[in-house]
Amino acid sequence: MEQWILENEPVIRLSFFFGVLLLIALWEIAAPRRALSMSKPVRWASNLGIVALNTVVLRLLFPLAAVAFAAVAAENGWGLLNLIEIHPLLALVIAIVVLDFFIWLQHVMVHAIPVLWRLHRMHHADLDYDLTTGARFHPLEIVLSMGIKFAAILLLGPPVLAVLLFEIILNAMAMFNHGNIRLPLGLDRLLRLLVVTPDMHRVHHSVQDDEANSNFGFNLSIWDRLFGTYKAQPDLGHEGMQIGLDRFREQRDNTLPQMLVQPFIGDAGDYAINRRSWKKPTREERS
Repeated sequence: MEQWILENEPVIRLSFFFGVLLLIALWEIAAPRRALSMSKPVRWASNLGIVALNTVVLRLLFPLAAVAFAAVAAENGWGLLNLIEIHPLLALVIAIVVLDFFIWLQHVMVHAIPVLWRLHRMHHADLDYDLTTGARFHPLEIVLSMGIKFAAILLLGPPVLAVLLFEIILNAMAMFNHGNIRLPLGLDRLLRLLVVTPDMHRVHHSVQDDEANSNFGFNLSIWDRLFGTYKAQPDLGHEGMQIGLDRFREQRDNTLPQMLVQPFIGDAGDYAINRRSWKKPTREERS
């Protein structure tokens, strides 16, 4: 099983990527949540162009994918789960949950440290919000993220299958919760008890700094509730909220060349967590 996963990992991941992308893209057409403000072909060319570039960069700098590195860790007995006796199914669940927490923590970190926020703000500079926003990350942030993922695998020692499932789930959930899709409100409330929904994560892409520094989760919603960074709804509602940042608001800022140089333009701005305007959440915001 493990050898089959290692041999077919790229095909498996690409199949799920394009399958989910097609599904969410059709859903966005059938039931959009908000009207888009920019040319979709321009945005998609830039956002998917950065995906292609990131894929090439990762393959050049990290010949071993995360799944293959988990196999190396298992062979050498690296990581907690490789050092203790534990039921394989339990190890699978623990690994996926802990890896999700690492991603949540990383997301908080890139909002908290101004130099890392410079890299991450390209993700937030998108003036619209749809499934391609979920894959829009600067190559330097992608390299940093892979390094953190390798460190997490080294410490945890997750099963190879767990890493493959986690990569598929994370990728699919990023497209789902960045989707410009409308869910019935009752279903949204039910789903977000466990996972991050589009309405929940859209708050995180608000131009308001206090909203941009909430709802950091990509998959499980528990971390934001547990650590006090959860905000149920945007102050102006989902139709009224403004997406993006208080800078990079021209259409040319969302072309691929401009996106690549954004980390090096101007100062870090006032979005880093330690600079945000904190306010006590209301009872409705905590619910």
